[in-house]
Amino acid sequence: MSLVSRYRDRLPIGPATPDVSLGEGGTPLLRAPRLSEELGCELWLKWEGANPTGSFKDRGMTVAVAKAAEDGADAVVCASTGNTSASAAAYAARAGLRAVVLLPAGGVALGKLAQARATGASLLEVQGSFDEALEAARELGRRGTHVLVNSLNPHRLEGQKTAAFEVVEQLGATPDVLALPYGGGGNTRAYALGFAELGASPQLLAVQAASRDRTAATAIRIATPAHRDQAEAAADVVTVDDDALLAAWRDLARLEGLFCEPASAAGLAGLRARRPAPASRVVCVLTGHGLKDPAAVDATAPPPVPVAPDPDAIAAAAR
Repeated sequence: MSLVSRYRDRLPIGPATPDVSLGEGGTPLLRAPRLSEELGCELWLKWEGANPTGSFKDRGMTVAVAKAAEDGADAVVCASTGNTSASAAAYAARAGLRAVVLLPAGGVALGKLAQARATGASLLEVQGSFDEALEAARELGRRGTHVLVNSLNPHRLEGQKTAAFEVVEQLGATPDVLALPYGGGGNTRAYALGFAELGASPQLLAVQAASRDRTAATAIRIATPAHRDQAEAAADVVTVDDDALLAAWRDLARLEGLFCEPASAAGLAGLRARRPAPASRVVCVLTGHGLKDPAAVDATAPPPVPVAPDPDAIAAAAR
């Protein structure tokens, strides 16, 4: 069942809205036993990398693109540091719409570019920052030639709020704390919206990189959050440096087996900096799959070791 079908009564969906689905939503909520022991809490990982294009963006994009198609749009546009581009391109292709993606020069991981290229989007590298690319995308939206599908589109947040519904359904209760990465702030707003609709009020921790415009976590390399005021009104902001963020990223893979992209580890880094109360129930949102940014592994993990096809040599090399 598609996300729109499952939550139709809680979304801005009518009889004329097409179901533009790739099978998004319903992502796993996984217990993290080793990290729970470290933090002294009951830690769960909401694995949004299991969405069709590998990130949480698909939840909002299915609604935004469906509404654009319903309104007779010919094209959608977004500015993106990566995940939005992959999602917008895929859902536009599914709906039969053109997609224009504005990329800040040198600021997008290769895995995300590959997805957008494969699905036929027009990729344009803006010679400037993400903020400048976003303003250009907004202007195209104002002109009426394209529908903006960044998180400034309210339909995006409507779709993304469904993750809060799932967390409560899967836990059977409201978590005490939910931690997630803080880039543009749209996802923080969406979780706050979803929990509010349920009458729930967990503590939200929005975790940002200390060097927003230079962080190794490209998915949150956004100097000026578009949703800053609303996100920071809804959540406690925690700031971590790249060393802490990358350590959390490595530990999620090595201790719990979840290979996320570096930005997705921000929530864990924030929990380590702002320790949750003992025995509290905590959810950490992992927003994107590690295959989005394979170059990050090259920079931090050793390469394969050459070895002869001999069992003794293999056993010795594997010690």
